[in-house]
Amino acid sequence: MKELRTKNFLIDMDGVIYRGDQLIPGADRFIAQLKAKRRKFLFLTNASSRTPQELQAKLRRFGIEVPAHRFYTSALATAAFLHSQHPYGKAFAVGEKGLICALKEVGYRLTDQDPDYVVIGQTEDFSQLKKAVRLIAQGVPFIATNPDITGPAEDGIEPAMGAIAAMIERATGKSAYFVGKPNPLMMRKALQRLGVHSRDTAIIGDRMDTDIVAGVESGLITILVLSGVTSAADISRYPYRPDFVFPSVAEIPL
Repeated sequence: MKELRTKNFLIDMDGVIYRGDQLIPGADRFIAQLKAKRRKFLFLTNASSRTPQELQAKLRRFGIEVPAHRFYTSALATAAFLHSQHPYGKAFAVGEKGLICALKEVGYRLTDQDPDYVVIGQTEDFSQLKKAVRLIAQGVPFIATNPDITGPAEDGIEPAMGAIAAMIERATGKSAYFVGKPNPLMMRKALQRLGVHSRDTAIIGDRMDTDIVAGVESGLITILVLSGVTSAADISRYPYRPDFVFPSVAEIPL
């Protein structure tokens, strides 16, 4: 096995630190070790429903204390992308607090009247999807926070943002632009936030199709953990391979 040599980490959350509302055994000790050894790390999640403060509170319930600036979500990346393309624009947004707050923080106005974009994030409220479909069918650009088809749950998997986007794409014939992992935009923003270079940084994730491919394409060291949606048998189905594979973050040597 290759020797793991890095002091910087981009860390996925669901399936890596926890599954649903259950802490993955040893994840708290892993974060404690990162802090004790003064490793630089950033939680990098495609989840868009929670704000950094809400994610901070969730980890606190597990006994893990991390400042809010250590979290970077696909909602924040989506808001940053929209601001770079069309500053202070208008969006019709369907999503939870994490996405709504991120858009407002960059000065976006949320409206269904002549929006510049339709923005879809993870949600359990489908009441606004009909309006989103109509706007997209009329030609409003379609932005989605991330392409994850499924996500890990305590008792298996559950549909995620990519599944919602696929439904809208099928209904409208229009393709979504996904901002979250593995989009290099999100990876560059994360590295900039951490103040590190890709060659000195590892990404830890549980998904081959977002976390690991994002690391491969961005020049990061890639670490797959088998505590989420990917099994060891799944790895051979992909044309790329992770640099390291561990049962969970508890097994990663620092």
